[in-house]
Amino acid sequence: MDASTSPSTLRCSYSFEDYKQTADWLLAHTKQRPKVAIICGSGLGGLADLLEDKTVFPYGDIPSFPSSTVQGHAGQLVFGKLQGCECVCMKGRFHFYEGYSIHTVTYPVRVFRLLGVKTLIVTNAAGGLNAAFNVGDIMLIKDHINMPGFAGQNPLCGHNDDRFGVRFPCMSDAYDRDLRALAKKTAKEQGCNSFLQEGVYCMLAGPTYETIAESRVLQILGADAVGMSTVPEVVVARHCGLRVLGLSLITNKVVMDYESEEKANHEEVLRTTDRRTKDLQRLVGQLVCQLAAEKHL
Repeated sequence: MDASTSPSTLRCSYSFEDYKQTADWLLAHTKQRPKVAIICGSGLGGLADLLEDKTVFPYGDIPSFPSSTVQGHAGQLVFGKLQGCECVCMKGRFHFYEGYSIHTVTYPVRVFRLLGVKTLIVTNAAGGLNAAFNVGDIMLIKDHINMPGFAGQNPLCGHNDDRFGVRFPCMSDAYDRDLRALAKKTAKEQGCNSFLQEGVYCMLAGPTYETIAESRVLQILGADAVGMSTVPEVVVARHCGLRVLGLSLITNKVVMDYESEEKANHEEVLRTTDRRTKDLQRLVGQLVCQLAAEKHL
C-alpha cells in the first residue's frame, strides 16, 4: 500500500489519544525535551543537520506518523540541540497534493504541543509575486491568505478539543510580531539584511503551479509569495497556543506575462534553495540562539 492510499493518509480526523500516543512514544525514545520545532520546506532539510547530539526517527518508525513522498523532503524527525537550545526538526512536511487529508498534513503540530514545544518555526520554498522580490530573497511572513480555507479546507473543521484550543481562534496575530522583530535584528547582525523581505504568503493546494491569470489575481489580493504548504500547520499551531515565525525562500519569480517563455519547475526550486540554504541555516541557527538568550521561548 503506497503513501497516497495508506489508512493514516485517508483519516479525516484524529483523537487526543492518537496525538498523545505518538508524543508518548517519542518522549520514551529520546531524552530531548524540545521547546522549539522547525518544519523544513523543500530542499531546506539541511537545517536539521545543524543539530548536535541528534536522535533521528524515520517517519515510518513513528506510530501514526505520515510519510513524505516529495523530492527534497527526507522524511525524518530529528531531535537535538541548536546553539544549545533543544529543538525538533521535521526534515520533510506533508502536503495536500500527496493525497493527505488536512488533518494528516497538520498531525505533527499537535504532537509537538504535547512534547512541550512553545515556538514553531516554519520554512518553505515559494514563488515571488512581488515585483520587488528577487530569486534567493528570504521573506519573513507577516500574514497569510488561506485559499484552501476559502473552500472549506480548514484543519480546525470538525469536533473541537478544548484541550488543544478554543473553538474560534484568532488569526490576526498568526505570525508573532516580537519574533519577526527579533528575526530582523538577527538578519542585520548576520549580514542577511540585503536579501530579507517581509510580506504575505498565499497557500494554494497544488500540485500544479499557478496560471498567469491566477497569479495576477493573487497579486490583486495582496499576496507577495505563493506556495503549497505552511498555512495549515500555522493555523493548528496558533489554535494550540504556539508562537509562530515563518520564513519563505523565494526560489523563482512567478510568471506574469503571456509572452514569457519561462516555466516554473521543481528542479529550479531545489537549485535556488541549494544556493541560499547556508544563509538561511545561519539565520535560523542564530535566531534560535537569540530566542534562548532573550527568553523568548
